[in-house]
Amino acid sequence: MNTLRHIKRRFSIAAPRLAVRPHLPWYLRWSLLMIGMLLAGLLVWWAYDTGLEFAGLHKELTEDELSRLKERVGTLQEENAKLNIQLVDLERQNQMEHAANAELERQLKGLNDEKAHLNEDLAFFQNLTQSGNRDENLSIQKLKVVRDTLPGEFHCSMLLVQSGQRPRDFHGKLQFVVNGLLDGQRSVLVFPADEKSPESATYQLDFKYYQRVERTIKLPAGMSFESMQVRIYEHGSSEPKIKEDATLS
Repeated sequence: MNTLRHIKRRFSIAAPRLAVRPHLPWYLRWSLLMIGMLLAGLLVWWAYDTGLEFAGLHKELTEDELSRLKERVGTLQEENAKLNIQLVDLERQNQMEHAANAELERQLKGLNDEKAHLNEDLAFFQNLTQSGNRDENLSIQKLKVVRDTLPGEFHCSMLLVQSGQRPRDFHGKLQFVVNGLLDGQRSVLVFPADEKSPESATYQLDFKYYQRVERTIKLPAGMSFESMQVRIYEHGSSEPKIKEDATLS
């Protein structure tokens, strides 16, 4: 019964509509699909290229501009390297000129100091000559003691003068006697400490009219300076010919 009903429904007026489609081979369908995809790709590329050109970012122009910028950067780097070399040379030259100027200033200061000393000596001897003193007399002039650059060092300067019309050559030695405190105890030091040491040769005196003396002494660490006495000995004498006390200036 059911079978008859199914046959009638299939071949009667109420049966489903029959559709007739042309049959395409599979390779033709794939060819059409590939052509469609290719056309779609070309359309997308055309839209992308048109968009870049519309935005001012055309590929060829961009690559040319990028190449030009790379060349410009390379040129600037080379110029920068050359300028750095020139800068180093200029800095080195400036340092050399600065050192030369400092040396010239130091020499000029030394010459000015020496000129001042000579002017003082000239004025002193002019006064000494004008005094008309005919007696031979040894004296210590312009005695000065100051702290030196290093701790415990003291610089002493003086001018030894023989006045008179016909002074004889003076041969002798110089001696410093320093008074101070060391570890809370009063201490006395003599320079030079050893008459046979090489240092004692720098304390020898040999002049006729005058001799400028510049000496630096160094005290032991922790010793304070209170006063100093300068003693001048004539050769062969154990007693000082003259002596004079000095304090820090």
